[in-house]
Amino acid sequence: MELSFDCENGNLIHDLWPLEELDPKKGKFPCCIVWTPLPIVSWLAPYIGHIGICLEDGAILDFAGSNFVNIDNFAYGGVAKYLQLDRKKCCFPANLSSHSCRQPYHHAEGGTAFSWDDALDFCMHQYQHKCYNLFTCNSHSFVSKCLNRLAYDGHVSWNLLNLVVLILWKGRWVDAMSVFRSFFPFAVVVCIGILMAGWPFLVGMASFSVLLIGWFRLGTYCVKSLLD
Repeated sequence: MELSFDCENGNLIHDLWPLEELDPKKGKFPCCIVWTPLPIVSWLAPYIGHIGICLEDGAILDFAGSNFVNIDNFAYGGVAKYLQLDRKKCCFPANLSSHSCRQPYHHAEGGTAFSWDDALDFCMHQYQHKCYNLFTCNSHSFVSKCLNRLAYDGHVSWNLLNLVVLILWKGRWVDAMSVFRSFFPFAVVVCIGILMAGWPFLVGMASFSVLLIGWFRLGTYCVKSLLD
């Protein structure tokens, strides 16, 4: 990203250089959110997985454990699903008056960046001093923090739930094998459960999903309340 200065308005002008092509075989996903299934957890809830976000050169960053952010070594296997984001939807303000997002004061309070890689680098160093927790401080928290610092799509309200919806709704599968390894274990668990326990097993699975979503929703609400 090249930066120039508008002397008349006192704002930074961003010239976004073209990104390299996506290359799943080499694990390069420039400016993408990437997703892969988690062992055991995704067998019971296939919509839950491990998530990361990529630099402009395609290297993957993912919060994989306490005080540890992977760099270009995606945890839990290769990327199964990805979504390339538009850098033009990010807010890179030089000052409060030059914000392009819908929440300038919240964005300024939470922290801004002057480029895509700058936002990711800051969040990476911040999460290198955080303890990992599956429910409250995980890979989704890290990606949410990056998107909020970028004010992606005009707001700073990114969290686990809207990230899950985004990747499920708009994400693209890398290949057919990615679909297979994401859903085959879940299908096996469901079949075994029905054979052993019958249809009540499906009721139990549905209840588990509702409780899981409710837990994450409650956690998101609590974190938002603390920040506000």
